Amino acid sequence: MKKIIIINGPNLNLLGKREPTIYGSNSFEDFFNELKDKNKTVVLEYFQSNIEGEIIDKLHEVGFDYHGIILNAAAYTHTSVGIGDAVKAIDTPVVEVHISNIHAREEFRHVSYIAPNAKGVLFGFGLQGYELALQSFL
Repeated sequence: MKKIIIINGPNLNLLGKREPTIYGSNSFEDFFNELKDKNKTVVLEYFQSNIEGEIIDKLHEVGFDYHGIILNAAAYTHTSVGIGDAVKAIDTPVVEVHISNIHAREEFRHVSYIAPNAKGVLFGFGLQGYELALQSFL
């Protein structure tokens, strides 16, 4: 059975409450449970942290044994050389996901330190981006 993990970065624990016009009104936990129900042939895990180092530690922990990582590093995408380096250092392929269209937002969000080392990047599809990323591993 394939092992896939979704890793979410800062403020994504507030999905369903935070800026619903951009991020929607569903909590990530509800979405994740639905995703697990639809994909029973996959071991699907979830990790969220607002702390950069914890995200790097999790990438190191799973980055040699899992079949895929779906990473929404949120604002760290545009600021963290460390997370970008961690993605480059591991063997497990990473798909970078963003709920919003980052190119329709502030200019600093147009740069990703993750994308150069990712299998692919999905943005602007809402929570469906996670499902599309999962399909890329199946």
